[in-house]
Amino acid sequence: MKVNINGQDYEQELDPDMPVLWVLRDVLGLTATKYGCGIGQCGACTVLVDGQAMRSCTTKVRFVEDKQVQTIEGVSREFLHPVQKAWIDEQVPQCGYCQSGQIMSAIALLNENPEPTDGEIKSFMSGNICRCGTYPRIIKAIRKAAQND
Repeated sequence: MKVNINGQDYEQELDPDMPVLWVLRDVLGLTATKYGCGIGQCGACTVLVDGQAMRSCTTKVRFVEDKQVQTIEGVSREFLHPVQKAWIDEQVPQCGYCQSGQIMSAIALLNENPEPTDGEIKSFMSGNICRCGTYPRIIKAIRKAAQND
């Protein structure tokens, strides 16, 4: 199978039903995308597929063939993305486990809706669970990133 991850093509012999998360972590060694629940409910494994937020734990690799997959490792190469900068400025993370998925979802939101209301942010981000409860800081950071885009 041929997959494109963070702008780089990889050709691997893969089971087409293997979850993208395992391809990222176990085959390619891209471990910043986290395993949370394994059933697509927590959002820790969120990546972008052709710019759309997808749960990599439940998305089979055959679905992403001939598509662009972006992980948190591919978000910034030389400078911080506005969402990453806002995350730092607003001191969003506590434990940090969910943050790569949160950031990827926030980027997808702002790609889709560059000026979301608080209600739209809450609705879009509702699939990403933060056990530390940093939701007010997440909302504030997304608003800040929207203003700086």
